[in-house]
Amino acid sequence: MLKNLFKPRSGPRIGDDLYATAVAQARNPAFYTRLGVADRIDARFELYTLHVLLLVLRLRDEATAQGRDAAQDVFDVYVSALDHALREEGVGDVSVAKKMRKLGEAVYGRMNAYEGPLRSGDAPVLQRAMARNVYAEPQAEHAAALAEYALSSRARLAEQDFKAVLATPAWAEV
Repeated sequence: MLKNLFKPRSGPRIGDDLYATAVAQARNPAFYTRLGVADRIDARFELYTLHVLLLVLRLRDEATAQGRDAAQDVFDVYVSALDHALREEGVGDVSVAKKMRKLGEAVYGRMNAYEGPLRSGDAPVLQRAMARNVYAEPQAEHAAALAEYALSSRARLAEQDFKAVLATPAWAEV
């Protein structure tokens, strides 16, 4: 049993590629130029979290072991990337656990704030959550457009065949 626990994984996990597509989409310059998202680490964190959540929800919606496993893999890669980013910023080993706990609470909070409105298509509730979390202001000018983007991306991903999502997730236009 221990031999399997410490055995290196063979090849890249599906989560690595899917996480990379979520990050690439979150880095789309249109979020920062057209939708007024501030180019700060906290705002980028919000966009990464949104895109990871959109993928995780789509994969879980598949309601198969493969879908659940892929969703968990994406989430695991995301958490690992957060840990890696902290270490690159020079956070020491002693502080990483505290900071990861804070980030974990933030991720969990965002996922709770976004999942319900994304699943139900509730644009006003999603808009308020986006204004509060992404723009850090209650009446953010572009929050409605970002909420619409998220709902459109959710719909586009839902329309895709599972294998197509695994290969190339279809995001909405920004």
